[in-house]
Formats: sequence, C-alpha cells, structure tokens
Amino acid sequence: QVQLVESGGGLVQAGGSLRLSCAASGRIFRITSMGWYRQAPGKQRELVAANTNGGSTMYADSVKGRFTLSRDNAKNMVYLQMNSLKAEDTGVYSCNMVVHFSTFSHDTYWGQGTQVTVSS
Repeated sequence: QVQLVESGGGLVQAGGSLRLSCAASGRIFRITSMGWYRQAPGKQRELVAANTNGGSTMYADSVKGRFTLSRDNAKNMVYLQMNSLKAEDTGVYSCNMVVHFSTFSHDTYWGQGTQVTVSS
C-alpha cells in the first residue's frame, strides 16, 4: 500500500506565505503525476497545480504567479509554495499522486488533506 502524508497547513494573514509538503511512502516503483487540489467550504474540489513526469506544470488561473509546485522524485515528495495568499485561497488542500508499482500497474492516491486558512 501507499500512503501520502501532508504537512504545512495553518493560519496566515492575507499577503503571507505557506509551504505545503506531501510525502509518499510504501510500495513505489515510480510516480508520474503529482498535484495539489483544494476544496473551499461549500464548493467542489478544484485543481490547484499538477505536474506529470517533470514536464510543464499546470496551474489554476487563480493561483498563477503566486503558487509554485515543485517535486523531489528521489524523496517521493511534492511541495506547494504559496505566496501572496488571499482569503479566497482558504480551504482544505490535498495532494494527489499517480503511483506505479511496476511497468504495468498503477493507482491514484490522495493525502488526508491539510487546512489552509487565510485571514483578511
């Protein structure tokens, strides 16, 4: 089995910064896609940023220029640096990874979620 563990959420004032981390552990051959999603109260979960195989990273329009996704393949980790935070960035942030167990099998995993609250 594979587990994703997130850290780094918290309460921050508008304009501040936070860095989220997500570490994968378990039976891992390689990880292709790594990403972050968020869910605000009363809203559906949305993609924040995602990267596949170290290529270009996709960002939601609302976070472009403020958030940066980075990945460390050797450590099976993904990070989200969030700068210039706004109240509307408040939500539960979850990491997502597509983990390959071999050349022929893979599955998608989610972290437990970490709360980010931005006060205005």
